[in-house]
Amino acid sequence: MHFAILPFFAGIALAARPWLYAPDTGAEDRYAELGIEKGSLPPLDEIHCLNDFEWAARNVLNSSIYAAFSGGAGTEGSYRMNQEGFQAYRFRPRTMVDILSVNETFTTQMLGYNFSMPFFITSCGGGGYIHEDGELNLIKGAHDQGILYVASMSASKSQEEIAGAAADGQVYFQQFYTRGWDDDKVKSYLDSVKKYGAKAIALTVDSAGDGDRWRAARYGAGSTDSDATYITWDYYDKLKSMTDLPIILKGITTVDDAKKAIQHGVDAIYLSNHGGRQLDGAPSGFETALEMYALDCFQEAPEVFQQIEVYADGGVRNAGDVLKLLALGVRGVGVGRSFMYSMVYGTEGVIKAAEILKHELTINAQNLGLSKLDDIDATYLQKRMFPNL
Repeated sequence: MHFAILPFFAGIALAARPWLYAPDTGAEDRYAELGIEKGSLPPLDEIHCLNDFEWAARNVLNSSIYAAFSGGAGTEGSYRMNQEGFQAYRFRPRTMVDILSVNETFTTQMLGYNFSMPFFITSCGGGGYIHEDGELNLIKGAHDQGILYVASMSASKSQEEIAGAAADGQVYFQQFYTRGWDDDKVKSYLDSVKKYGAKAIALTVDSAGDGDRWRAARYGAGSTDSDATYITWDYYDKLKSMTDLPIILKGITTVDDAKKAIQHGVDAIYLSNHGGRQLDGAPSGFETALEMYALDCFQEAPEVFQQIEVYADGGVRNAGDVLKLLALGVRGVGVGRSFMYSMVYGTEGVIKAAEILKHELTINAQNLGLSKLDDIDATYLQKRMFPNL
């Protein structure tokens, strides 16, 4: 009896443990050996994973700016689970498979546009607080690596500046909040999105209310705004009549809304809980994808992935996370904070972050036993048998 109870209390201890910035992979010790002092960046060639960029950003940004980017809503439960939720499922690798050319199969299409990788730089605002060139680093880095960039409506750089930094023929999308604007102002903004060259609009639908971000609020960076934004299916239909650009619904967190999106002819859906920054307790993109695929969930709608393009983000810190989302049928995987943190090194940091993910994707796909990336499906995943260990 005594030993049978131990796993139960171990589970409680794990659930109550203090949140750590990232798994300990030796970065702290290595940077101490190099004599990296507070306020200084490690050499870029000493950055070996996406979590290293967070360490670097935390070391050079002031506390208020770092809190604004790193924090989540409320207890930050959703923020933590965005990352930790991936560990609830293990891989089921295949062996004795020809994996020599899998790295040549990573290209993907999103809304008919070709990209080199199935991951992309998702919308995050305020880049000017991290680097003087702000989001210009992101669009330049995205072009260098052939990946999608979704520009934020809250970017520190204007639409015109971001468009001016884009390479000829570069495809990028524009994120959009309705912000309670009247129809004329909304129509004017949507027209400007097309004018400056964005090829699609990512309409954020998970922010009808503001985010209650306690960590940021301690530094005066949290919002005290209690205003609500009007976002309904009828309003979406009206928006469709204002532009001929595709509209992606960003912030879908249930099977129910995914099905409604299909009924309303939505071009693509984006599973996201806003980086855990809006509703504390909202499911991650991975959890929502699991719900759709009915892997140990109460809902079931795997047909969604065949009926509409699905993108997702939330807590992605390595290529293993990317692969788990792809296994469930997600078309494109968004990465936000890590690319923002990489901007402490400017455009070169953004490029390095993408290169790290590409390298990880190659070796993970090889070790998973994939001849080509399209072979991955839900049979490559299984729920952990011993979740408390």
